[in-house]
Amino acid sequence: MQNLPPIWLLRHGQTEWNAEQRVQGQMESCLTQLGIQQARRQAELMKPILSQRPLCFVSPLGRAQQTADIALGGAPFETDARLAEICAGDFQGRTNAEVAQGFPELFANNSTTLDLYCAAPGGEGFDMFQSRISDFLATLTGPTVVVAHALLGQVMRGIVCSLGRTEMGKLSKDQGCIYLLKDGKEQVLR
Repeated sequence: MQNLPPIWLLRHGQTEWNAEQRVQGQMESCLTQLGIQQARRQAELMKPILSQRPLCFVSPLGRAQQTADIALGGAPFETDARLAEICAGDFQGRTNAEVAQGFPELFANNSTTLDLYCAAPGGEGFDMFQSRISDFLATLTGPTVVVAHALLGQVMRGIVCSLGRTEMGKLSKDQGCIYLLKDGKEQVLR
């Protein structure tokens, strides 16, 4: 996408289900103590950014809201449903091992988490997921902070950096950092 303003993208901190290697998708799971520490680390990184008064948007899911409450240090934010994580259909609530056992062919044929979740029966799929992220990006009018999720972050970063789906699925999904997206490039702030 052309002519996008700078975006500071934060993934939520570690959740109980992240620690259990359980598929969250659009289901809820609370931050762990590590996740809270990661959000506090983001809060330190955000101080100079927030002094610029960027617009802040957050996924409606609890883990992103909890992270935003910590990382944005009380700065106002707007909740936007387009920032929810991908709906992973029948995979949601299952551990990775249960997905591998219950859907062996899908598990074997989709090497990245992004590809696997996009292939989930009853799920959202890549095209709809990418479309709602692109729709959100098209509405941005100035420097913006986004607090969201791993796969949403991969696709958003991929769109901004003009990557294909395969490359998107290989992007990092780190917690406790900030991805600065500016001029079609990505920089990780730690």
